Amino acid sequence: MDDDAYDIRPDIDALRAALAAHGITLPSLGVDVVTLAGSSVRPPLIALGNCNVATARQLAGALRQAAEG
Repeated sequence: MDDDAYDIRPDIDALRAALAAHGITLPSLGVDVVTLAGSSVRPPLIALGNCNVATARQLAGALRQAAEG
């Protein structure tokens, strides 16, 4: 597999920017270290991390609004 497929930092940065556009910050957003350390033919997973209830509500509202168009 192409080594670029394992570099998910641009994807994390894009997700962070998209969330920020809605005023949402997930402080723990990053690479899932378990899948990064494992030997797999798949790229590592992105860990969204934990968030407080207010952030979860913000995220749910942004997703609802986007789904409604």
